[in-house]
Amino acid sequence: MQFMQIAMKHLPEGKAFLDEKGIELSMEEMQPMLQLLMNVMNEAYELGWEDAQQSQNDG
Repeated sequence: MQFMQIAMKHLPEGKAFLDEKGIELSMEEMQPMLQLLMNVMNEAYELGWEDAQQSQNDG
């Protein structure tokens, strides 16, 4: 859930970037991209967690 809060915090910046490029998307249309971002963030978190576990086991 914290990932979603982080994504929502930065969403206006992303929307402004798209608007500057002339790409008009509604919040509904941005939902699939938000889901993709969430998937990436979750995988990165899991990778970091696994790395931390491996470091503990090696140390």
